[in-house]
Amino acid sequence: MSDRVRITEDNHVATVTLTRADKRNALDLEMIRAIVDAGETLGARKDIRAVVLTGDGQAFSAGLDLAALPEIAKFAMQGDVFLERTHGNSNLFQAASMVWAEMPQPVIAAVHGYAFGGAFQIMLGADMRIAAPDTRFSIMEGRWGIIPDMGGMVLMRRLARGDVIRKLTYSAEQFEAPQALDWGFVTELTDAPLDRAHALAAEIAGKSPDAIRAAKALIRDTELMGWKETLVAESHAQEALMGKPNQMEAVMAGLQKRAPNFND
Repeated sequence: MSDRVRITEDNHVATVTLTRADKRNALDLEMIRAIVDAGETLGARKDIRAVVLTGDGQAFSAGLDLAALPEIAKFAMQGDVFLERTHGNSNLFQAASMVWAEMPQPVIAAVHGYAFGGAFQIMLGADMRIAAPDTRFSIMEGRWGIIPDMGGMVLMRRLARGDVIRKLTYSAEQFEAPQALDWGFVTELTDAPLDRAHALAAEIAGKSPDAIRAAKALIRDTELMGWKETLVAESHAQEALMGKPNQMEAVMAGLQKRAPNFND
């Protein structure tokens, strides 16, 4: 792994920490690659049941490292870097956000300080976002003459109204955590977001991994479906779970009032 990202594990929960604290975890090309690699590595592991995504130091991430712009621009001008689908449906930059949305395990972002630009989009790839009350956010790309292009146009539209997205994208203004909560970008506020994220991840990791993965896939895949297709998708997902070993173990553990012992 890169020195830009640290992965720790505890009882089926992986914590992914951005470790460029001296630069406020600003995104350079190496960090973007490391974030994608971390997500792809953990997403392939059956023994990981939940993921916490956070940043070292004073902030989740300040977004794009302006000092790295020449390197990123040089990289982007090599062939069809933006248009080439190198990671499923995404290019490298989009994958830094979409890898969290697409991985089978639930992801909880613990956010503090600020999450600007690309970091805001990366945060949105998580299933839930727990933020400190004084956290600041911005869709900052407009400040530099570009648009949010790291999956933001997929992820923002799942959470907020179109007029809110337009206002924040056009203005690039900063906004506070309570407003982010009202608009739907943040799930909840707490003075200790990392502790809360770990507690929630531990609770998720104690449930049947089959059911949790099925639930994430169902919620994600049915967002743009009609109600008839969604009902069928629900039925397929439930049929795949019912009567299987982990589902039966969940029932037996509940009846016997004991901790379940699930198989990954």
